[in-house]
Amino acid sequence: MATSSRSPLLLLLLSSVCLCSFGPVFGLKAASGPAVPPNPAVLRAAEPQAKDAPAAAAAAAAAAGASQPRRTTGWKLSEEEACRGDLTRLCPKHTWANNLSVLECLQDRREETDIAPACNHLLWNYKFNLTTDPKFESVAVEVCKSTITELKECNEEERGRGYLVSCLVDHRGNISEYQCNQYITKMTSIIFSDYRLICGFVDKCKEDINNLRCGSINIGHKDIHSQGEVIACLEKALVREAEQQNGVHAIKEECQRAILRVAELSSDDFHLDRHLYFSCRDDRERFCQNIQAGEGKVYKCLFNHKFEEAMSEKCRDALTTRQKLISQDYRVSYSLAKACKLDLRKHRCSIDSNLPRAREARLSYLLLCLEAAVHRGRPVTGECQGEMLDYRRMLMEDFSLSPEIVLHCRAEIETHCSGLHRKGRTLHCLMRIGRNDRSATVDSVCQSALQTLIQSADPGADYRIDRALNEACESVIQTACKHIRNGDPMILSCLMEHLYTEKMVEDCEHRLLELQYFISRDWKLDPILYKKCQGDAARLCHTHGWNETSELMPPGAVFSCLYRHAYRTEEQGRRLSRDCKMEVQRILHQRALDVKLDPELQKRCMTDLGKWCSEKTDTGQELECLQEHLEDLVSACRDVVGNLTELESEDIQIDALLIRACEPMIQAHCRDLADNQIDTGDLMECLVQNKHQKEMNDKCSVGVTHFQLIQMKDFRFSYKFKMACKEDVLRLCPNIKKKVDVVICLSTTVRNDTLHEAKEQRVSLKCRKQLRVEELEMSEDIRLEPELYEPCKSDITRLCPNIAFGNAQMIECLKEQKKQLSQRCHQRIFRLQEAEMTDPELDYQLMRVCKQMIKRFCTEADARNVLQCLKQNKNSELMDPKCKQMITKRQITQNTDYRLNPVLRKSCRADIPKFCQSILNKGSEDSELEGQVIACLKLKYADQRLSPDCEDQIRVILQESALDYRLDPQLQMHCSDEISRLCAEEAAAQEQTGQVEECLKVNLLKIKQDACKKEVLNMLKESKADIFVDPVLHTACALDLKHHCAAITPGRGRQMSCLMEALQDKRVRLQPECKKRLQDRIDMWSYAAKVTTRKQYFTLFMMINVSFFMGHVLFQSHVPIFHHFSYCAFVLSVPFLFSFLFLVMTRHFQSTCPRQLKGWDLWAILQILVSTRYQVNAVN
Repeated sequence: MATSSRSPLLLLLLSSVCLCSFGPVFGLKAASGPAVPPNPAVLRAAEPQAKDAPAAAAAAAAAAGASQPRRTTGWKLSEEEACRGDLTRLCPKHTWANNLSVLECLQDRREETDIAPACNHLLWNYKFNLTTDPKFESVAVEVCKSTITELKECNEEERGRGYLVSCLVDHRGNISEYQCNQYITKMTSIIFSDYRLICGFVDKCKEDINNLRCGSINIGHKDIHSQGEVIACLEKALVREAEQQNGVHAIKEECQRAILRVAELSSDDFHLDRHLYFSCRDDRERFCQNIQAGEGKVYKCLFNHKFEEAMSEKCRDALTTRQKLISQDYRVSYSLAKACKLDLRKHRCSIDSNLPRAREARLSYLLLCLEAAVHRGRPVTGECQGEMLDYRRMLMEDFSLSPEIVLHCRAEIETHCSGLHRKGRTLHCLMRIGRNDRSATVDSVCQSALQTLIQSADPGADYRIDRALNEACESVIQTACKHIRNGDPMILSCLMEHLYTEKMVEDCEHRLLELQYFISRDWKLDPILYKKCQGDAARLCHTHGWNETSELMPPGAVFSCLYRHAYRTEEQGRRLSRDCKMEVQRILHQRALDVKLDPELQKRCMTDLGKWCSEKTDTGQELECLQEHLEDLVSACRDVVGNLTELESEDIQIDALLIRACEPMIQAHCRDLADNQIDTGDLMECLVQNKHQKEMNDKCSVGVTHFQLIQMKDFRFSYKFKMACKEDVLRLCPNIKKKVDVVICLSTTVRNDTLHEAKEQRVSLKCRKQLRVEELEMSEDIRLEPELYEPCKSDITRLCPNIAFGNAQMIECLKEQKKQLSQRCHQRIFRLQEAEMTDPELDYQLMRVCKQMIKRFCTEADARNVLQCLKQNKNSELMDPKCKQMITKRQITQNTDYRLNPVLRKSCRADIPKFCQSILNKGSEDSELEGQVIACLKLKYADQRLSPDCEDQIRVILQESALDYRLDPQLQMHCSDEISRLCAEEAAAQEQTGQVEECLKVNLLKIKQDACKKEVLNMLKESKADIFVDPVLHTACALDLKHHCAAITPGRGRQMSCLMEALQDKRVRLQPECKKRLQDRIDMWSYAAKVTTRKQYFTLFMMINVSFFMGHVLFQSHVPIFHHFSYCAFVLSVPFLFSFLFLVMTRHFQSTCPRQLKGWDLWAILQILVSTRYQVNAVN
């Protein structure tokens, strides 16, 4: 940039130089601070005489100010014939009078511009003489008198060899004298124009220059531009050595130090880095035109534009080399070294200048040390933090600035990340494969280098450091995180909260997970976590003794320790502080989205992930897959997955995807529980209980069911159950782990204690309450009961392929297809029904369908009597039709086997083995008896031989089955074809008013199947015992019963006998419908008499006539025989009938009561019968 004015002098560690390549040398101003203006006396004393050598004249000129008039008698470069032509061609005329201006003009010329060799040689000799002339040195002694005294190192330098000036250049940052500062500044530009002029550089690097073929060190070398190239060549070699470490052309230690020292001394003004100056001169004009030289400002400006499309490749390469040198020694960055000088000292990050350069000089060490101080809350100046931010961003943008990455990740970069060299894309590519994506993996050494780089850059503290992430997530931040201050660490947390949501974009998602993978492996990379939990980590996880920069800390170890303590109870002790616990839970909720964010889980489960879950690539599927294969995992992986699942049971919000899917449900039904800061399993319990509400969506339902299924694998996975029953499990069910087995063990214990009326239940009250919750949850889905699900898998596929598992629909389907089930499945379903009938609350479908009816009719009923209560109210006008249909289903089920009717089983526990033992002997434990026992008891009811309690229960069953033929398994089994043929219309109506039974009775003569005919005859026989068993007749005669038989106690045929007597009494007028129905019954009984055996016939006959002898109506038995005989015939048959009757009764009583009737004669038996009004039934 051409300008006629001078730029301010900028103090580096040293001084200032001209900003403009072609500006005048003189007219310089002080860089900063109230510098004392030049003292004319001093200047005159320092000015050499005309007779001195040209070098001395130039020295005087360098020390002079603009106001000092130039001597015209001195030697001038412009007057030399060798340079006159080049000078006239290249330099403005006003510079000709000053040798240093001429020198600056010619040595900063454009590369494509050549000067004469003779001029080149003249210029180099002039510069060399300047730096070595003792008189030139004497000027320095005079101008810098006080400074040399203060600088011990320079005061001890040997005079006359040029070392003094070089020493002052080295320490120019400490020079406070104005005149000395001006002098040394100009000398710096002269010295740095040629590596051979730098004190000691040739001696230290001569051998390396030759070995590396970096150029000639012959004094006569004429191309001044190649001098900057020599240093650039050495710098590149130094960088290459760090990146390759192959030992080829290894640079000597003293030369390495010299190279870095030269880079450090040129760090304030890019003019001093001759190679970079010539490489970036046009780029500086393009990008940094208004940036003043000095204090490293031009370097920083160029660094910021390094990846711009308009940046030349030559300049970009030179900038990259300089950045790599900064990575090796932070002091190569003037601005960083200056800004952080005091902070480095305060936090003991500085190195001992007397020692050789060590790792502490590396940029990564400085960043780690100062970042640790910031994280611990110690003060670091804002200026230093700003510089750190710039260089952290620089490291993230260009992977090549980290020699470890270049050295150890070369293969991965070439294979997977070629062509991604800008804006941090290469680093994110390495981070992606570093996450161990199945498509590629990285070497462990490369992985370690990546982790070290992330630690140094610390993007967790400010997402803007990661340019790739910043650009990818900009839209998400503007929409989802706009309420958070720009650069706040909570931005990353906000992004994680919106991971896999509609607001997240795919590119941001990938960049975020790639970064979080490495943050999760070092807790210090999360500044909020570190700040809130450093005390707890030291107290509970023993981090106090670990060095902050230690690489020995196991990945993720501290966070694993913290979250294990986060969920401890007060009884377990050693809990986290409140703030730390909340932060740990927040992070755990976020990281549970991806197994790769849990270092311990990924490490221990790598093999199992590949073996069982290679195709599970969607969000959250990997952990679900591991949970599903829990029993198949290797022990180390099983333990980690088990522990995480146990934590999920206590805090379901760890499963963030489930919580998001269930948000509508939570807001509608579980809001209060979701708002609680501490979840103890209540939220999941709420979701399970409301799983079939209308707000439930498929994703939420699947997620809740999955968690229920996982809980079955270990009772510890149900937090509330574990906490309520752990002591009971240890005491009563030791060595049992699976939840379903624990539930069975505990529920069996409760059941046995209840049945045996134990004085004290062995299972604690709190456990019994939670056990009830678990049993109810398990009844909702067959998959939650493995002992039922496994035997029925094939049946489910065969019989219920399109039925959903939830809402107990699959279980209901299997119940309805019970006759077609395989033997094992049938047995399990029977056991399930037996348990449900004993405890109706376990019948999920019944409780769901009849929920409102239970509230209406059975609020005061005991839980185990709910079905009984519903049956009693089944025919109420207020009964819901769907509930009524469900009750009927359960009644049908109960009547298939007495064991499914707990009330009947208890009431008839003595009668069943007494009368029906032969049926029991034929049956099996796990299969229905198809109603045979109940049919047996019905016959004995007709015989009036049952105990009172059993008789009451059979009466209820008879009354219920009389209204609905489906409640009589034997009738339905034997008469299904006849019903379809004769009573199809009545069966289709399903009015449950006994119309099908009435149809069968009316069509008795048309029934072809003997088994069915027998069942209908049994119905007729049973109806004689109680009119309630004949609903059609009872309905028709309801008024007559009220008028004529109100005083007659129901049961044992008494009301039926009353109606028959009324029918025969001409004084009594019955209702026409009742009279007609009674007459129909007489006809039916008449036909029954014809088709029964002789033995049955006379037994029935006698049952009718016993009442006659006892003063009752003749027609109270099943068959009205007397109606069809004339009085004479009856009189003639009496002796025969009585003889036959006595024979039958004697055999009957002797077979039933042989001991009690031993020695009794027939007339004694008859006398007993008459006196007790006993009615004889048919003898089978």
